[in-house]
Amino acid sequence: MNAPNHTATGVRPLSPDRRLLDAGSSNGTHPASSAGAVLGRQHHTVIGYDGLKRLALMVTPEGDGAFRDQLWEVMSTIRAILLEQAEPMTLTTQTVFLRDAADAEAATKLFEAYHGERMPLTVFVVQPPCDGKRLAIEAWAISTQSAQVDYVGPHLVTVSHDGLRWVHASAGTLRQPEGSSFDQSAALFGQLASTLRGAGVPFEDVVRVWLYQGNITEPDAGIERYRELNRARTEFFAGVAFDELKLVPKCRGRTVYPASTGIGTLEHGLTTTCMALQTNRNDVELLPLENPLQTSSFDYPECYSIKSPKFSRAMAVRIGQHVTTWVSGTASIVDSETVHVGDAAKQTDQTLTNIEQLIAAENFARGGWQDAGAELADLAKIRVYVKNPDDYEAVRGVCEQRLGEVPAIYAVADVCRPDLLVEIEGVAFSSLKGGAA
Repeated sequence: MNAPNHTATGVRPLSPDRRLLDAGSSNGTHPASSAGAVLGRQHHTVIGYDGLKRLALMVTPEGDGAFRDQLWEVMSTIRAILLEQAEPMTLTTQTVFLRDAADAEAATKLFEAYHGERMPLTVFVVQPPCDGKRLAIEAWAISTQSAQVDYVGPHLVTVSHDGLRWVHASAGTLRQPEGSSFDQSAALFGQLASTLRGAGVPFEDVVRVWLYQGNITEPDAGIERYRELNRARTEFFAGVAFDELKLVPKCRGRTVYPASTGIGTLEHGLTTTCMALQTNRNDVELLPLENPLQTSSFDYPECYSIKSPKFSRAMAVRIGQHVTTWVSGTASIVDSETVHVGDAAKQTDQTLTNIEQLIAAENFARGGWQDAGAELADLAKIRVYVKNPDDYEAVRGVCEQRLGEVPAIYAVADVCRPDLLVEIEGVAFSSLKGGAA
C-alpha cells in the first residue's frame, strides 16, 4: 500500500499501521494541509467489511509539556488520520486515559468546541499512561458514507448501517456521589439501563460492558469493593433475560452474559459504559465464548467473591461472512487460580496465551461455529492495564514480541486481584472459512 501524498509543509505523511479484512487502500483524496504538525505516534487500524469502513485509533502523544499541548497533539493526530481516508469519517466514541482527574474539565471544553453537535460518546478514566504522558485516547470512527451516526446526547450515540443499529451508552460521571460500593454499582447499572431505555434498547441487547472502579481492591465495610460491585451486578442481571435473545439461538440452555472489563482507576467512584446491538437480519448471531484454559467467571468459587463476576470471556458477533470478537478483560488465570505470581512478564505471556486460546477456531467450534475463528494477528487494538509502572517495559516487550505493532494503549491501573499485575482486552476481526477475505 502506498502512503498518501501529503504536500503540506510540516505534516508527516501518514499511512495506516494495519488493515484488516477487505479494507481498500486510501487514495489520500482528503487534503491534510489543515491538520497541523502531526507529532503523535500514529497507531490505528482500518477495518473494512460489507461496505463498512471503521477505524480503531490508539494515540499517545510524543511531546511533553502542558496538558493542553499534549491533548491538542493527540487531537491533531486523530484529525489527520481521519482526513487521509478516502471517504468522510466521524468519531463515534472515545475513551480518554488521564494522569490527573482535574484535566477532564479542560479536555471537555476543548472537545465540545471542536466537535460541536457531533460530540462522540466520551468517557474519562483516571488511568495514567505508562510512559508518563498526561493522557492517551482510544477512539473509534466510522464512514458516514455508509453509516448514519446520531449523537443523541452526552451519554448516547447510535450507529446504523445495513439493518444494524449499534448503541453506545454511558452512565455517571468521573466522580460518583459518596456511598458504598454496592450502592454506587446498583445505582449506575440502573442509570445505564435508563439511558438505554430512552433509546428503545432493553438491557438484553447489551453485548459489551466496561466498569471502571476506583480503589477496586480496597475494603468497603470489610468487603473488597470489586466483590460488592459483583454482588450488585448479579442482582441487576438477575432481571435481564440474556439467554432469551434471538441472536443467540445456538446458546439455548447455556449461560449468556455480555463481555466485560472490570478494572481499577485512581478516582474514587464508578464509571460504566456499554455497547448494544439491535437488528432483524437473519445472518447476524451472537456467541458468548468461554476459555478452555479457565473456569468461567460466573462459576468462580465463593473465595473470590460471594457473588461471582457475571460476564463472558468474549462475545463474538457474526455478521454475514465476518466475525467481530470483543475480548473481555483477561489476566494470568488458569482454571480459577492466578499463575506466575510476582512476574509481570510471565503474566503478560500467559494472558496473551489465554486470549489466543479464547479466540481460536477450536474454541469457536466448541460453541457450534465450525467456520469461525481468529488469531492474535486479527486483533485490531488492545488495551494493556499494568498495575506497577516499573513493569511497563517488560510488559510492553512481551506484547510487542507476540503481537507486533498492534495499536495499543498501556495504562496504569489496579487489577481486580492483588496478585494480578496485568490485564489485557481487545477486539478481533476475522472472516468465516470460505468467506470473503
